[in-house]
Amino acid sequence: MNSRITSLFAAVVLSTLASGAFASDSLANNVDKTYRLKDGGTVFVFKDGKLAMADKFDRAIHVSKGQVVETADGQKISMTSSESARLDFLQRQGHEN
Repeated sequence: MNSRITSLFAAVVLSTLASGAFASDSLANNVDKTYRLKDGGTVFVFKDGKLAMADKFDRAIHVSKGQVVETADGQKISMTSSESARLDFLQRQGHEN
């Protein structure tokens, strides 16, 4: 019985890792560039030029158009859009199976 539990645990762990890879692949295929922010968050620039932002825990967050954020190296970025739903969808892809 113990080997059955170990096998089941290994299958769950491998499945989780595989679905995380699909989610990050999907995000990587849609994002042109990322900027790490001073507060630990990230700005994502999609291939169509639209922007999205995640907090330091990598959760998609809504930002106001025109909000200025500062990158870790001191660069200022003015948010021209907030594709939070799009980012959230791409982050969740592969985790819903």
